[in-house]
Amino acid sequence: MNITILGCGRWGSFIGWYLDKIGHQVTIWGLSDAPQFIELRETRRNNMLTFRESIRITDDLSEAVSSADIMIISISAQALRSFLPRLQAFDLSGKKIVLCMKGIEVHTGKRLTEIVEEFLPEVPTAVWVGPGHPQDFSRGIPNCMVLDSRHEDLRYFLIQQFSSELIRFYVGNDLIGTEIGAAAKNTIGIAAGMLDGLNLSSLKGALMSRGTREIARLIKAMGGNELSAYGLCHLGDYEATLFSQYSHNRRFGEMLVKGEQFNLLAEGVDTTKALVYLGEKYHVDLPICKTVKQVIDGEITAKRGLSDLFLRSIKTEF
Repeated sequence: MNITILGCGRWGSFIGWYLDKIGHQVTIWGLSDAPQFIELRETRRNNMLTFRESIRITDDLSEAVSSADIMIISISAQALRSFLPRLQAFDLSGKKIVLCMKGIEVHTGKRLTEIVEEFLPEVPTAVWVGPGHPQDFSRGIPNCMVLDSRHEDLRYFLIQQFSSELIRFYVGNDLIGTEIGAAAKNTIGIAAGMLDGLNLSSLKGALMSRGTREIARLIKAMGGNELSAYGLCHLGDYEATLFSQYSHNRRFGEMLVKGEQFNLLAEGVDTTKALVYLGEKYHVDLPICKTVKQVIDGEITAKRGLSDLFLRSIKTEF
């Protein structure tokens, strides 16, 4: 397949490397003035990988789109709405889109596939989510991930095209749950980082059990299957998000409570705000999400907020 990766950050570049490795014709597109793109084009390397000459690297969006059977978008979730009008300018007949990104639009609470459908309703779209870090995959450490779409034939087609011994894909059948679960695990990851920063890592077990149940309630209220929260899109991604040294969201939470500056993208920050909005919209209590938001906004200290969540009040488990 001719596959174009739109975005050359750590996930976009890894996906390009991976799909080239398993035999696809890959183009990686990025912004001409982005430092990650400049490094990739000039050296064919980044801090994780070396890219073979078979991978085409370009800043020409027209060239990147026209050559693609499948377009994989891997950019900041909050940048998706402003990026999609650029794709509207092209003939996308016969093409497919895969979103390899996790988030919820902060001002509207919309899932990312909903935003794509606003602009490109005729283009079949799927999401690629689940556990794993490029740093581990690049060292040959395998994992399992999920592909989901409201188009059943697209799910199975993509799994046939993308599966390998390095990544085994499962079929998702609950797009609402898959997207909300995948995005929300980043908020739980921030909370885990706060626990690490306060030397309260032993409470991660309570965080995992309560966090999964909290997000399951939201998924159900939104019309999804609450069991999705217990799958790879959410609970199954906790190891990579709540414990890994490579987790941006965990690291953001840890550095926040230590008063240190985190300069990389932590999607969970905006996702947390969107989740609180969705909780209010669907009348679902989200105490962990609300606490994380209050800490991020400086309304309470992490010590007070997490203490109130886990140590003081009497709670029933479910």
